[in-house]
Amino acid sequence: MSNHKPAISHAKQRGEWAEIRFLERAARHGLRVSKPWGESAPYDFAVEHNGRFHRVQVKCTSKKRLQSYVCWVSNSRGPYTSRQIDFVAAYIIPVEIWYILPIAALRRSFDVWLNPARKNSRYAEFKEAWHLLKR
Repeated sequence: MSNHKPAISHAKQRGEWAEIRFLERAARHGLRVSKPWGESAPYDFAVEHNGRFHRVQVKCTSKKRLQSYVCWVSNSRGPYTSRQIDFVAAYIIPVEIWYILPIAALRRSFDVWLNPARKNSRYAEFKEAWHLLKR
């Protein structure tokens, strides 16, 4: 594990930093990533593999409660829907782990509790599941 834990207190800047981390990791997995112009799209990136595109919203967290990290997977209007995005890419900053969460798995939740140490946790199958973006 490298020491990429940001001391970024401003939420918008921390989110932009997480987007850079996502871009780098997605490229390592052979994905092409496009950023929509402006800030009006409900997704941060369009990810392409073999001509198939997915809309991805990037989120990050370092907030730990009990044994899990709490990550908000909603916007100011409420939970994301399948009309807005296809995936949430949730980055857990302290442990440098990504969850690639299909919108259907979120069940219109405002937040998710991610426990990377537990193999049978609710979202375990989506831990580092970059292959989902290649379907």
